[in-house]
Amino acid sequence: MKKFFHRLFGGFYMFTESVSMSIGNITQNRLRSFLTILGIMIGVTAVIALITTVSGVSTSISDSFTSMGAGTMTVAVTGNDVQAGLTTDNLDEITKLDHITGVTPSVSATISVARGSNYESDISLSGKNDYYFTTTDAVARGRAINAIDLADMSRVCLIDSDMVDEFFYGVDPLGQTLYLNNLSFTVVGVLSDSESESISEMVSGTSDIYAPFTTVLKMNSESLVTSMTVYIDDTSASDDVQTTLGNYLDSLFSYEEDTYTITTMDSIQDTMDSMLSMMSALLGGIASISLIVGGIGIMNMMLTSVTERTVEIGLKKAIGAEPGQIQIQFLIEAFLLSMIGGIMGVILGIALSAILCQVMGTTFTISYSAIALGVGFSAAVGILFGWSPARKASNLDPIDALRRL
Repeated sequence: MKKFFHRLFGGFYMFTESVSMSIGNITQNRLRSFLTILGIMIGVTAVIALITTVSGVSTSISDSFTSMGAGTMTVAVTGNDVQAGLTTDNLDEITKLDHITGVTPSVSATISVARGSNYESDISLSGKNDYYFTTTDAVARGRAINAIDLADMSRVCLIDSDMVDEFFYGVDPLGQTLYLNNLSFTVVGVLSDSESESISEMVSGTSDIYAPFTTVLKMNSESLVTSMTVYIDDTSASDDVQTTLGNYLDSLFSYEEDTYTITTMDSIQDTMDSMLSMMSALLGGIASISLIVGGIGIMNMMLTSVTERTVEIGLKKAIGAEPGQIQIQFLIEAFLLSMIGGIMGVILGIALSAILCQVMGTTFTISYSAIALGVGFSAAVGILFGWSPARKASNLDPIDALRRL
């Protein structure tokens, strides 16, 4: 037992002595050590900053998707030879399905707009129903489209602030007349600038003017709806709603294939998360190349150190130092260089990613996996690239080394 503790104490003393000597050698060559550390520091900074920033962007996108499409799904209908879309009766029947609180059809057109001497072409017109305006704060002034407007195919519209500036500068637009494709429409409301977009609008783009969807269908010489947003009362019932809605559409279109597509928030978000994960891995891999370059710098410094300290190594071996002890000392020195650079890189990486997230307006979240990757990689680089110089030092012949005295 006494011999065991003696060996244990001796090993600990040898280890602490090796650490002390390694720190001394690093501080004696401050400039060279700093340049060597710099490569590792830049690599770890790049890895953490890129992965953390991408993670923040991913979180922000995920939150945006959730806020824009929580409790909704979109349906695109191609139909069949018998029925190429959905009628208003079909929309009413879909609204009555379990967990569905409402349906908003999406009908659009590109029109010309005129008032007096002002004329604009290629204006986006969107057809909405009354339920749409209960799901969003779209109306800043005036009123929304109502059920009477839909039933009568009324020529009423809501316009955004750009249209107000273009056609009603200095004039209250409410109650005024606009000519849409040479048809007179009464302006009944002004759209809010902060209106949130639904998933379908995010894909197709926002519109300048809103009108009853029945009126827009008539303007397009159409009677069927081919796109809609379905609102559900419980997000946990999304799968059930998708199944129920799919069964209804299957029966409506005689169970023919490729007659409709149902897109849920989960599928969109899963695709986006997958893309961002691939991007994060790619950027992290590219940034890791700089860590390898830093490792080569450590190897170069350690090889130079072995050459410079040949006499020291010879003296140690001559007085009884074992090759393993010499090798451990040089490995410790390489490891310390790498870890100093890694720790500095972690601090700079977190600071840089926080700045980038602030500039881009995304969520900043510390990625502990990125920190673990950066520190672990830097430690591995120190050991792997320090092993060869350390082995070379341990294999030096003490007689040949002492000849340099």
